Amino acid sequence: MPDTGPDAEPITFVMQCVTCDARCGVSGNADAGATWALAHLRNNPGHVRYREHITRPYKVEPGAWQ
Repeated sequence: MPDTGPDAEPITFVMQCVTCDARCGVSGNADAGATWALAHLRNNPGHVRYREHITRPYKVEPGAWQ
């Protein structure tokens, strides 16, 4: 299950342009990627497809699933 403990790594987001593989910086804010994509599109009008990469930490505790 997702690790929501106080020592868990943060959930992070990165937006990637499918056309040229450019990426924004890693952020803890999902909206930052959308903002980056719009700016990238303004500078590159043909770049209309993007991927959002989300890293969500998980923690598995032995015996917890039984």
